[in-house]
Amino acid sequence: MVGSKFENMSHEDSVSLTRSIMSILDSWGLSGEALMAVLDLPEGTPKRALRKYRDSTPFPDTEQVYTRLEHIVGIADALRTTYPHNPPMGILWLQQKNKQFQGRIPLQIILDDGLEGLKEVRAHLDCAYDWQINP
Repeated sequence: MVGSKFENMSHEDSVSLTRSIMSILDSWGLSGEALMAVLDLPEGTPKRALRKYRDSTPFPDTEQVYTRLEHIVGIADALRTTYPHNPPMGILWLQQKNKQFQGRIPLQIILDDGLEGLKEVRAHLDCAYDWQINP
């Protein structure tokens, strides 16, 4: 993709990024269908592609996918900062009802609301990102 944020990455770096993102998403306990939805993979992408992403194939070089990757990494970093001594608590936080979200589950917000859900969860966890989007 010309002008993509991936264009300056080597194939090896793209594969490494993809593996890292898949590791994050796997730690969140998402099903194959949920992974496909969170990543907003192009229409017609088979579920078996997820196995390839875990091994040696980089994500599709699209702006939609890259935008979601930025938010996934932002959420993972914020959870790591919030729970530095207990990483499983970050996963638990994603999977339980939260009064800040009117009793909704953060992962369900991400699945139900797509990109806007990713942004909402990230803004809640990452005040620097929230300040950036809500000056």
